[in-house]
Amino acid sequence: MNIRRHIFAVTTAAMLSTGAYAADIKVGVTGPYTGGSSSMGVSMRDGVRLATKEINAAGGVNGNMLVLVERDDEAKNERGVQIAQELINNEKVVATLGFINTGVALASQRFYQEAKIPVMNNVATGTLITKQFPNAPENYIFRTSAADNIQAPLIAKEAVEKRGLKKVAILADSTNYGQLGREDMEKSLKTYGVTPVAVEKFNLGDVDMTSQLLKAKNAGADVILTYAIGPELAQIANGMAKLGWKKPMIGSWTLSMASFIDTAGKNGNGATMPETFIQSPPTTAKRKVFVENYLKEFKPKNGVIASPVSAAQGYDSVYIFAAALKQANSTEGPKILAALQDLKTPVEGVVMTYNKPFSATDHEAIKMKDVVMGVVENGRVEFLNAEDAVAKKK
Repeated sequence: MNIRRHIFAVTTAAMLSTGAYAADIKVGVTGPYTGGSSSMGVSMRDGVRLATKEINAAGGVNGNMLVLVERDDEAKNERGVQIAQELINNEKVVATLGFINTGVALASQRFYQEAKIPVMNNVATGTLITKQFPNAPENYIFRTSAADNIQAPLIAKEAVEKRGLKKVAILADSTNYGQLGREDMEKSLKTYGVTPVAVEKFNLGDVDMTSQLLKAKNAGADVILTYAIGPELAQIANGMAKLGWKKPMIGSWTLSMASFIDTAGKNGNGATMPETFIQSPPTTAKRKVFVENYLKEFKPKNGVIASPVSAAQGYDSVYIFAAALKQANSTEGPKILAALQDLKTPVEGVVMTYNKPFSATDHEAIKMKDVVMGVVENGRVEFLNAEDAVAKKK
């Protein structure tokens, strides 16, 4: 059995010499560490590991060490459900961080809700995620990523309002993420009086987008809007190049991932997306230290984090959870919940400083004002607007 695959305990030199602490606090970390979504999952996991290492090195939370119980959900709903039950019943985790895929989150988090164990979604963006249990007296589902009902309006604004592109084609994958995002996109376009000239679907693993792109082209589309979770996004950019039909590509934050950028190459240049975090340039001291430490610890290819957004949000989610745990001075779910909904002390994160990020009625840490637009240029994501880079320094 590969123990490391199952439990990754971040330890200090003191722990190695004295043995494990009696009051270790187990925290689940669930995401896809293999497969098409793995660049997001591994980046998130490593961001979580980095933050946990720092917190434990500084003495832990109320003198107790955080121990990460990691599981690979393979981006499969049924696997996520199995993991949730195992982490709750066998591992006795006090919270779970993660969920990359909207479908896995929606299938799995009901078990945590029933067990009164907080979930911090740090990558999944489906609008429904924090609103899945509207009639429950208490909601144990939180989020530190930008929901689709934030991203979709920003994508529509960039295409229609800022660029004047009204002949819109939407290409979305067939997952829950892709289809729920498409719905949010169509709602956002409707506010501008725009109806897409083409709406096309594709499956995970598809390597040829010719059919979908030809329908968009024949419909007269002047921009391609995307909602998809994997490397298939690169097939859209490469497919346009193959057809000799280059149109702007604007989509959800996943266009910032290495699985798109590396596979699309120069065809990916100009792709634009909403972002909570851009690796370079680091616009605050906190961001600079985070990037330096991440690169030193995990040594990603070419010094580029595979999914910078996932890494940063994963990192911040640990610090927010640790702040709630410290304030609650308890590992009981209801007490952690109460603390999360009324954090007394601001939490300095990489994405931003979180000042009362949650309330009893709002479990979304990220608001529209916290999101900027990024653009792919020569293998990296840059700030689309110089003023956004300046604003992020403040």
